[in-house]
Amino acid sequence: MDERRDFAVTQMINSVEKLGSSAEGYKDPALMRFLVAQSMDPDKAATMFVQWQKWRASLVPNGFISESEVVDELQTRKVFLQGLSQEKYPVMLIQTNKHFPAEDQNQFKKFVVYLLDKTIASAFKGREIGDEKLIGVIDLQSISYRNIDARGLITGFQFLQAYYPERLAKCYILHMPWFFVSVWRLVSRFLEKATLEKIVIVSNEDETKEFIREVGEEVLPEEYGGRAKLVAIQDVQVTPLENGPTNRLR
Repeated sequence: MDERRDFAVTQMINSVEKLGSSAEGYKDPALMRFLVAQSMDPDKAATMFVQWQKWRASLVPNGFISESEVVDELQTRKVFLQGLSQEKYPVMLIQTNKHFPAEDQNQFKKFVVYLLDKTIASAFKGREIGDEKLIGVIDLQSISYRNIDARGLITGFQFLQAYYPERLAKCYILHMPWFFVSVWRLVSRFLEKATLEKIVIVSNEDETKEFIREVGEEVLPEEYGGRAKLVAIQDVQVTPLENGPTNRLR
């Protein structure tokens, strides 16, 4: 299996070069994410990788999104970073009753990148391997029609699919109200099968217990069955990397 993997990585690197780019400086685990996302097809993985490089250079020219670029989105304090789950995945929690559809779509896209980058970076522990994953928790409790943002949800999931392949370990959706079911059906049409398989809609007591068990009481806030406090993502300090810039392998 290792030989097959190594051969696929080598083929992908060659294909990237044929497309006029380079995979120099990227570790095998990072390249493997693109291969897994493309069913181990080196050419498709290379195309996806080069598209990611171009997207990253366009939207994130400085290599990271600063908080000053996403002030409007941060000020509602609706996203929280809760530490590592039982499987050592960073847990990002979104309280959607504090969210409203963005007027500035470009800032919202940068906000999505800020969230994903910082959440992933919180798992590095000084060194980035390239295959780190995250857990997302979307809390729909107490939302009203004003909070509904199908476009925002689609953007977030499409970014994960196209530009953060194999970064999502699991996504839990909590407290889905009846009127949101049709919205979710619409959003689901834009999601790939592999993404849908990682999404769990928690709707009963047994599923809630499983959610708490898998994420862990140590990192879940008290209002979600855990023992931790909510920590806004902008209040979390990410450890600087020992092996280079934090943006390289995303």
